[in-house]
Amino acid sequence: MAARAGAHYAMKKWYPWLTTPYRQILTRYQQERGPHALLLSSQEGNGEASLCYALSRWLICRQLDGIKSCGFCHSCRLMMAGNHPDFYQPEPEKGLRSLGVDSIRAIIDSLYFRANQGGVKVVLLLHSELLTEQAANALLKILEEPPDDTYFLLVCQEPLRLLPTIKSRCLYWPLLVPDEALVVPWLKKIVNHNADTARTALRLCSGAPLTAEFLLQPARWHQRLALCASLSAAITSGDMLSLLPALNHDEDDGPLHWLLTLITDALKWQQGAQAFLINDDKPLLVSALAIRWTASVLHTQWQQWLHYLWQRQEVSSINNELFIIHQLLNWEQGLVNACAQF
Repeated sequence: MAARAGAHYAMKKWYPWLTTPYRQILTRYQQERGPHALLLSSQEGNGEASLCYALSRWLICRQLDGIKSCGFCHSCRLMMAGNHPDFYQPEPEKGLRSLGVDSIRAIIDSLYFRANQGGVKVVLLLHSELLTEQAANALLKILEEPPDDTYFLLVCQEPLRLLPTIKSRCLYWPLLVPDEALVVPWLKKIVNHNADTARTALRLCSGAPLTAEFLLQPARWHQRLALCASLSAAITSGDMLSLLPALNHDEDDGPLHWLLTLITDALKWQQGAQAFLINDDKPLLVSALAIRWTASVLHTQWQQWLHYLWQRQEVSSINNELFIIHQLLNWEQGLVNACAQF
């Protein structure tokens, strides 16, 4: 079904790092070089939904104020209320991870009629890689011969899953992660943390600001700090099995990801690359890892934990607790062997 403009509150927020790409894209439309179909490739958490919503607002506004939508015309008010009849946002039905052909066809049928408000029609697809093959083919046909005054804004986090023919019909626009220097002050203000903590969260999230904001919520950040504390205690005691409660979460890959980054940082530390740590707030823990284990042991652990993470995501029948116990015992044995060499 087609959700309307106000369906997601987050889409109404604005973030400072979006201003430059917003201006760059709108310049094309102002110069009448704007595409009828824009494909925004973005890592999740960059604010891509907010950017596309702002573009939609500008395209559909009837009294533009330069690069801004006016906020007062009837079209703007309908967009803000979330019920503009010429704005379409198809989404997967509840419980599904794909966008079917029926939703796309229902929208396509509407696009060949005159806009209800006499302006343009805008279709926003926030997860275009979720289109089924039939839905993608239906979309492709209308992208090849779009109706007049109709714009398509597609967002894709996994471009390889999208039909090459769809990509070829769109202006491809990569939305890169913003510079740390721009985002860290914003994070500090939003979540009330110091710069080291904000920087660490941002790096743990591959530079995606909104994902970092979520990570810094008290309960989630405490979970990450608890893992760090457990790892520190395990290094001191040599009891790696004590890490089991911190890692054994069936529906949550976060702790495993955090552990992998700590091992990565320990390898960097051994190479003198301390300036490039991900866990910028935990230098003592990283150095303890780097001192206690050889590069060979750390690299083996990194490979094995990464393989396990992949298995969790691809194999539904895996016994998580059993694998983690096995892996931790192997790691503990690696510690004994490493100590025996000295």
